[in-house]
Amino acid sequence: MSMNKLTNLCRRGYAATSELLLLGIMLGGCAGSEGLLTQGVIASPASLSANKSLANSGTSYASNWPAEDWWHSLGDVQLDALINEAMQASPDLAAAAARVRQASALSMNADALRSPSISAMAMVQGIRIPSSAMPSSSSDLNFTPKVLGLNGSYNVDLWGGERATWEAALGRQRASEVDAQAARLTLSVDIARAYARLGNAYQVHDIARKNAERVQHLLELVTQRVTAGIDSTAQQHQAEAQAAATRQRFAQAAQAIESEQIALAILIGKGPDRATEITRPSVLQPVQLAVPGNLPADLLGRRPDIVAARLRAEAAQRDIDASKAGFYPSFNLSAAIGLVSLHTNDLMSLQSRYYSVTPAISLPIFDAGRLRANLAGRNAEYDIAVAQYNKTLVGAFNQVALQIQATQALIAQESAQSQSVNAAREAWILAMQRYRHGIGSYIEALIDEQSVLAAEMMLSEIRGQQIDTAIQLVHALGGGYATEAPNAPPSTTQTSKVSS
Repeated sequence: MSMNKLTNLCRRGYAATSELLLLGIMLGGCAGSEGLLTQGVIASPASLSANKSLANSGTSYASNWPAEDWWHSLGDVQLDALINEAMQASPDLAAAAARVRQASALSMNADALRSPSISAMAMVQGIRIPSSAMPSSSSDLNFTPKVLGLNGSYNVDLWGGERATWEAALGRQRASEVDAQAARLTLSVDIARAYARLGNAYQVHDIARKNAERVQHLLELVTQRVTAGIDSTAQQHQAEAQAAATRQRFAQAAQAIESEQIALAILIGKGPDRATEITRPSVLQPVQLAVPGNLPADLLGRRPDIVAARLRAEAAQRDIDASKAGFYPSFNLSAAIGLVSLHTNDLMSLQSRYYSVTPAISLPIFDAGRLRANLAGRNAEYDIAVAQYNKTLVGAFNQVALQIQATQALIAQESAQSQSVNAAREAWILAMQRYRHGIGSYIEALIDEQSVLAAEMMLSEIRGQQIDTAIQLVHALGGGYATEAPNAPPSTTQTSKVSS
């Protein structure tokens, strides 16, 4: 093809396209998006102030957010190994990673659709034209054209719809990546809580064993006193019932240990035999955290669930932009170049060249409301995403306040219960001294010892709750997650743009 012919062809195509585009704009009012608005309103962190609640909790302010490997502060090597093992074998993390790859593939596909496409073609086509269809032919005509060529097309993104679709897919990919981080955080928190419960179960088991031994000793003394005629058989039956009850609680404590070991095996993605390899935890110390002074602002970028919810709201906003672009004319440019011949020998000759350039414009005029229905659905999806973001934001702030207040309450409870344990222990020591000096009975001393064991059991439970609450506070503060540059939620200007 000569340069002049190609230039003339392009000029004619440009002129035709301009005329079509002008006509399309003139007819653009036939299908419109008037009256279709979003209703979701992004909640502002300032409207959810937590400073007053946190100030009343008595917790000091600092800037110490949890570290990414926060569980090391609990000081147990076996716990560190269990969490590392779970990070490699957990089915939940494997599913989260697969969702990230799936979202990545969708965003790559959306990006690829914005680029020109070129395809090669090779074709042999047999054509038979009967003589009845030919006015001056007395016999049928048979053709077998051979074609080699390249086809290309490009959809011009005049209104940014394809870019908006790609940005929406990219936002969902980023949200899935944040979800994977949230899954890792949740897994580490669940393992640490189960491990702390296992340690507490061992302590309860120790106290239950001591109590069972005490009651058994008491039963032996009562039996001796009944034999000597000092006590009645009714007291012996009462002691026997108490001994049976303590043995049942001791068996429950042993079963609780096995249950927590199996729960840990499930969390790390292993079978029940792995549970038998988990040894007794060391005494865990609660994670020492103070509430960061810039909590309302920084929590937006520290909580993975808030970040993911924000990204999904922004993606839904871009989906609306993509849907609105469908109401405007679309312009597509396609071209083909290649070789065609009836005879194979002539296929590669210059005379067999062919080419075509096809500009095309399309405009929705009447589609029975499909475009409006699609946009209305996108608006609803945006409102759902905004509502989910608001719910996540409210839940996050209240969860932090709840764990802080629980931490302070448990500190007071632990202090009071420690005093109760000391008082019960002093009473038991006094009872033992009275018994040794022949003033009191050994049975009275054993009864006082029961008060000591009951108080120690309550203290163990409170300390277990302290560890559990501290771990949940780590979760509430994001567990070491942080965006590279914490972003604000979609602004009011962005929301009004979507709603227009």
